Amino acid sequence: MDISIPPQVDDILRKLTGNGQEACVVGGCVRDSLLGRKPNDWDVATSSRPEETKRIFAGTPTIETGLKHGTVTVLSGGMPVEVTTYRVDGAYSDGRHPDAVAFTGSLKEDLARRDFTINALAYRPGSGLVDLFGGRDDLAGRRIRCVGEADRRFREDGLRILRALRFASVLGFSIEQETAAAALRNRELLDRIAKERIQAEFTKLLCGKGAAKILREYREIIARFIPEIRPAFGFEQHNPHHSFDVWEHTLRCVDAVEPEPALRLAVFLHDLGKPSCYSRDADGVGHFYGHAAAGGELARKILARLRYDKKTAGTVLTLVKCHDQPLPPDERLLRRRLNKLGEKNLRLLFRVAAADTKGKSPADRARLASLRKAEAVLETLLARNACFSLGGLAVNGGDLLKIGVPEGTEVGRTLRALLDAVMDGKCPNSKEALLAYARKGVTGP
Repeated sequence: MDISIPPQVDDILRKLTGNGQEACVVGGCVRDSLLGRKPNDWDVATSSRPEETKRIFAGTPTIETGLKHGTVTVLSGGMPVEVTTYRVDGAYSDGRHPDAVAFTGSLKEDLARRDFTINALAYRPGSGLVDLFGGRDDLAGRRIRCVGEADRRFREDGLRILRALRFASVLGFSIEQETAAAALRNRELLDRIAKERIQAEFTKLLCGKGAAKILREYREIIARFIPEIRPAFGFEQHNPHHSFDVWEHTLRCVDAVEPEPALRLAVFLHDLGKPSCYSRDADGVGHFYGHAAAGGELARKILARLRYDKKTAGTVLTLVKCHDQPLPPDERLLRRRLNKLGEKNLRLLFRVAAADTKGKSPADRARLASLRKAEAVLETLLARNACFSLGGLAVNGGDLLKIGVPEGTEVGRTLRALLDAVMDGKCPNSKEALLAYARKGVTGP
């Protein structure tokens, strides 16, 4: 089959081959093209040594991205394309990067060092696909399989264990039996990997269409860097609202929410506090009083350990801590929720609440209907610019000083009292009404 290569990349291939070098597109761009997906970027592999590549593209802007590893980034028509010399890798002393590389003139040797068969595909315009390790069959069979010996691939770079899970989740693939067994055998190698790299791969995994399936099958790998999930495994809830243990409920929630990082992280973490808060009443019914706060503390530690940015961590922590708060179709209460959370977080909380409900069996249709009604009320409030913050009040501190409210803390206290009155429906949000309400507070009834 033919692969549609962007003209900027095709120009690079033509210049390399026109100068007597071999050249092909390789890796993810070939994989994604065969899957009918648009590649995020294009990589070129070539027999040309880095110095020769720089000479061939002397009239084109280039960046010396990684000369010792054979990579020169060529800005072809403004598009950055990594052009890398065929190479074989030396020993991986740190379990992550090769100590050294040796350049080779053999495409086969270059492809043999790659992680998975679906990433060891190359394509040459005119001669077609180069598939030396069965990558095309694995694409057709929807499986992730290591190139060569799986244990060796993972010992070279422990992050490949998590990459295997990530590719399986994102593509909706399974992991070939020996590759899966080797990933489990070697999971302790993840201890040596930078937490930032683990975070990046885990987030992509969590947002994949097959996330719940992969988390279910490879929970021991995930527990290697998030041990806090272990108590949830098989933890029965003994509650009429829950037919699944805590871990299975969590996975069903992940499946039920949109694949956005903050949402997936929030539902993944939201019930981790349950095992430590479990109690049973006289009727044998399980309860989890305080689990949202306990889960929030666990989530804080996990997000910090995996180096999530402050914005993401803040959003996720808010959702975890508030996930069990009622969201009825009540204007007064929703104003309070808006005041506490803000519009963006409240909208996200509705998504978490819906997923939490769908993660039960059977899903509580009455609660889902109530949530839809509450969202409609929220939309009505926002459409009419309902006041739910001090900034939305029709009066300010200066207005209060003019009617005799003492300067200092009393101004702030009065403004908050006025906001409460507006949110509770006791006073309209108009300047005249608010000042009249404030005067009662200053002069007495």
